[in-house]
Amino acid sequence: MYIPDPISKLIDGFMRLPGIGPKTAQRLSFYVLSMEEEDVMELAKALVRAKRDLQRCEECSNITDQKRCRVCGDKGRDRSVICVVQDPRDVIAMERTKEYHGLYHVLHGAISPMEGIGPDELSIPDLLKRLEDETVQELILATNPNIEGEATAMYLQRLIKPFGIKVTRIAHGLPVGGDLEYADEVTLTKAMEGRREL
Repeated sequence: MYIPDPISKLIDGFMRLPGIGPKTAQRLSFYVLSMEEEDVMELAKALVRAKRDLQRCEECSNITDQKRCRVCGDKGRDRSVICVVQDPRDVIAMERTKEYHGLYHVLHGAISPMEGIGPDELSIPDLLKRLEDETVQELILATNPNIEGEATAMYLQRLIKPFGIKVTRIAHGLPVGGDLEYADEVTLTKAMEGRREL
């Protein structure tokens, strides 16, 4: 089937995005064609602006449009606690809870030898530099509860121990509203390990 080159390139562009297969890319491409030209231009400008104007925060490595992100610039945050996360999206998720009031550090990935990602590819040196400040008393490791996230947390724990800083790990286990019968063995094991006295 013949597809005009501009549409074909648009489909290919959408397919570069994670989770977008050929059918979804085709559907999105034809949807863009049905949009008003002004809306398409706004979308294109937003994409270019996000790519050009965003940078890493000089303190925590989160994405920001300034030298320091909003969290690092907030004088009301608890500077004695740093929550280490894998991805900028994790900061957004933590902030949605409105329960955490400390600082963050974004690693931009996790250790994964299978994908060729070692500690040198993450923002670990920047984290270590931040720990030289005696204000930091606790480091919360909030990496994902998978093999890569666990490996990264263990690596960081060993690396940070000499600093004399308290290192904690977020709890893992059953989601609120979940049923025991549907939980896998690893989740149930983590839930048992993380139990606490009432």
